[in-house]
Amino acid sequence: MSSLLTGPVVDLDTGAVIALHVAVDAAGNLPSVRLPLMLELPVEVVLSGAGALAPLHETVRRAGRHPRDVTLLITGSSGPEERQLLKVGLDGLRTIGYLLAFGGVGAGSVPLDQVADAAPYLLALSPELIDRLPGDHRAGAVARAVAALARGLGAHALANGVERETQLAQLRGWGVRMASGPLMAPGPDGRVRVPLPAPDESPSAIMLGPRVQELLLPAVTLPEQANAEEAMAAFGHEPTITSVILVDEYQRPKGSLDRSRFLLSFAARYGHALHGTKPARRLADPPRTVPRTTPAVAAMQAAGRDSGRVYDDLVVTDELNRCLGIVRVSDLIRQVSAMRG
Repeated sequence: MSSLLTGPVVDLDTGAVIALHVAVDAAGNLPSVRLPLMLELPVEVVLSGAGALAPLHETVRRAGRHPRDVTLLITGSSGPEERQLLKVGLDGLRTIGYLLAFGGVGAGSVPLDQVADAAPYLLALSPELIDRLPGDHRAGAVARAVAALARGLGAHALANGVERETQLAQLRGWGVRMASGPLMAPGPDGRVRVPLPAPDESPSAIMLGPRVQELLLPAVTLPEQANAEEAMAAFGHEPTITSVILVDEYQRPKGSLDRSRFLLSFAARYGHALHGTKPARRLADPPRTVPRTTPAVAAMQAAGRDSGRVYDDLVVTDELNRCLGIVRVSDLIRQVSAMRG
């Protein structure tokens, strides 16, 4: 059984496990999993400087993970006199590639204006607040305010410690789209089952097909500063990869590398010499993005607007234009054909 502080992190719109909240074991190792990781980091470690953070970097390296696969959940409090020191530490972690989050928000975390200045990727509501839902209207007011703050900052809101479906329903109503806790614990078969919102079964919605988030595949991403050799290595790692998406520090798509066109550029005479150490974005096309709620038929129409890129992968984004994954046009065609057949 998961504790409040470990276990799956679930997208409440789709029921998909999008990350794993983990702890470093007694030997200093991280679990060997393919999902993105969420790892707690006490604020005092950040305040202690680069030397104190070295074990974190080594643990991530030893696990074979890139910092961009790890969200650091900053826990604990800091005083006004430590404000600048904390900012320097967080900026350093972001530069390395980590995604930054604040834990315990709404119950004694870092001051909210300091949270806002840090421009985090995610705000995690305090489990103490969640535990008082849905019966305590005061706790509800604070949780709702944290969810609104996250939206205002362009960050995700995560509900930690969800135990009951009644809590989940209230959180959904406030726009919280990520959750973890005992309710999300895997069953005996290892699967996570989360009650999903009722689907739109109106005739018009059925005619447009499923939303693209239901056809979502994981995206292979690289920082937008990556060079072409790094992109080549990504394509070479797995022959089924059809695209590499270049993203900024907030996971917003900035470029799309189509496998065929990219490899053709490298195969050309002097291709490696011309492109190898240069930025991969020189060979990238603008990403073709669709919001995750886009119906399959509308996504196919979007794919057909550029005749030269009809079969390029579409990048599926959330409400803040962050990359959630890709959808392949061939999958859209199969879905729409089956629906109309």
